[in-house]
Amino acid sequence: MEKNIIAQLIAKGLNIAVEAVGNTLSLLDEGCTIPFISRYRKERTGALDEVQIAAISDEYERLKDIDKRKQTIVKTINEQGKMTPELQKRIGDCWDATELEDIYLPYKPRRRTRAQVAREQGLEPLAQILLKQRARDPEEAARPFLTGDIATAEQALKGAQDIIAETVSENEESRQRIRGYFRRTGIITSKVVKAKADTDEAAKYSDYFDWQEPLRRCSSHRMLAMRRGEAEGILRLSIDPIDDQECIDRLNRHYVYGQTPCGRLVAEAVEDGYKRLLKPQIETEFFAQSKEQADTEAIRVFAENLRQLLLGAPLGQKRVMGVDPGFRTGCKVVCLDAQGNLLHHEAIFPHPPVNKRMQATIHMQQMVEQYHIEAIAIGNGTASRETREFVEEALGKQKPQIFVVSEDGASVYSASRVAREEFPDEDVTVRGAVSIGRRLMDPLAELVKIDPKSIGVGQYQHDVDQARLKHQLDQTVESCVNQVGVNLNTASSHLLQYVSGLGPTLAKNIVDYRREHGAFTSRDQLKKVPRLGPSAYQQCAGFLRIPGAANPLDNSAVHPESYAIVEQMARDQQCTVQALIDQRDIRSRIEIKRYATAEVGLPTLTDIMHELEKPGRDPREQLEEFEFDSRVQTIDDLEEGMVLPGIVTNITNFGAFVDVGVHQDGLVHISQMANRRIAHPTDMVKLHQHVTVKVLEIDHRRHRISLTMKV
Repeated sequence: MEKNIIAQLIAKGLNIAVEAVGNTLSLLDEGCTIPFISRYRKERTGALDEVQIAAISDEYERLKDIDKRKQTIVKTINEQGKMTPELQKRIGDCWDATELEDIYLPYKPRRRTRAQVAREQGLEPLAQILLKQRARDPEEAARPFLTGDIATAEQALKGAQDIIAETVSENEESRQRIRGYFRRTGIITSKVVKAKADTDEAAKYSDYFDWQEPLRRCSSHRMLAMRRGEAEGILRLSIDPIDDQECIDRLNRHYVYGQTPCGRLVAEAVEDGYKRLLKPQIETEFFAQSKEQADTEAIRVFAENLRQLLLGAPLGQKRVMGVDPGFRTGCKVVCLDAQGNLLHHEAIFPHPPVNKRMQATIHMQQMVEQYHIEAIAIGNGTASRETREFVEEALGKQKPQIFVVSEDGASVYSASRVAREEFPDEDVTVRGAVSIGRRLMDPLAELVKIDPKSIGVGQYQHDVDQARLKHQLDQTVESCVNQVGVNLNTASSHLLQYVSGLGPTLAKNIVDYRREHGAFTSRDQLKKVPRLGPSAYQQCAGFLRIPGAANPLDNSAVHPESYAIVEQMARDQQCTVQALIDQRDIRSRIEIKRYATAEVGLPTLTDIMHELEKPGRDPREQLEEFEFDSRVQTIDDLEEGMVLPGIVTNITNFGAFVDVGVHQDGLVHISQMANRRIAHPTDMVKLHQHVTVKVLEIDHRRHRISLTMKV
């Protein structure tokens, strides 16, 4: 596979300079990660961002897959002895997967079809005679082929028509004609399976019991919803062109030359080929394409939601109480130190049916005082509102800050291998409460331990291509971890494994080394970690932070390979590196162009100067307190027209889900987000954003709440 050709194809498809693409491909082949390339190799890529580099990487993998497929196709055709120079060139020049399969289709090994049987009976020449439509009497033309199993001219002609039907269905031009018509006029139709129409499980698909729309307008969420209904046996889907006869006529114009006896037989074969072979194949193809497009959009939405969730505002290193609320089973309470270590845990029972409210109040006060609690994190599940009210009442005006934290995935974490390794002697309820408390301190560090599909911010995440979903989500997690940076002396092995250049093995080796030798005092010490070689060090060092290190650059995003530049800047200003960081007036005197070299250009030098302004800064926003409206506790308390505060819990293509404190999220449809047309809900809201909404409609039967932000 020619790298130059691949670079040109990718550059054209993504509208990126060929040189930038070629250099990026070389860096990827050298084992460089996307975060490392985007941050520390801007001169070679022309300052491409992570999104562009990821797109290049994905396209590179797609083209490599096509290249492998081409090799298989060439080998198969060669084994059949049917390869020609023209065919070899067509395959070599083709980089479109659909076109490639069209080229290969006539040579593709297949099961024994009706056309194949007819060919074995020697009827291929008769099919060619009919296609030329020069014979006046088809039956007369068929008589020489009456041998063996072919007793009559009618049988011979029927076999020849089977060959013609298959020929039509496999012809590239025929397929493109029908494909183009499907693309322009295709209609997707959804019908309920009558036997399931009145079942409880069918109710959620009632919108699609009798649904029809142009395929090109079918949104990803509707496509995935209908596909799920079909998979559950509730819906039956089909994709049809607006006019089947028009498709047949288009084929006839190519194959039928007139109203002759032979022409009529060919027309019959064309219609059969379209209905029996070509249409089902194209329908399957469009189902696959539309599913792939829907997957792409759903995965994109999920990845963006996950990014916002992981980059949620951290409280920071404070002593936190985590509360997993509950009624009958009580509230599980944990006290954590500023590093997230578990100091104490117990269960309290302030709510019915146990109702030990006074005892719970005393215990709550004692824990806050004894463990110097600075903030309280309460899970947003069952009894969340009631628990917050209890805590506020129990602690009075001197209470620490109280935050409601999403507990999606906490139960998954508490039963996971990671949780068992962290807390082998504690049960799942304690682990879940610890997760809630730690999420307040640092959402990123805690949420990376959980399978992203369990965090609750996706759109049909279990219906999309799971391999593609995992790839995209892993990229997103890696991007977020490296964007924020990781404290080398406090990070868990699970967090470290997402750092550029590391993985599970090296992450564990770092933690083991830290446990044996104590805290790292410099990035250079990483070279002593077993199996962490020069390449891994180059990839990871810039993303690892060491607060309080002797060299202040070790707590910054300045890469060790650039330390010499900063040190030269300091010498030129006759000061220390620390003074360079601390004093803005010294930095303002630096002319960065003086330090440019063939390897280090202005993009890297500009990044270095920005980093010296605030070394190791956290790019995440500040955390804000939030409180629900005290008038509403359940969906029955809602009334149309109510204006309420809410928190955005999930964002989809069609709108955003908002928690207003009634244990059932409401939907703000995209049309209800602004008094103007918006392209996507993310133009208006972010995950966990505090918003004000008005209740439009309450559907008690389906437990649905419609909201508007046009307050």
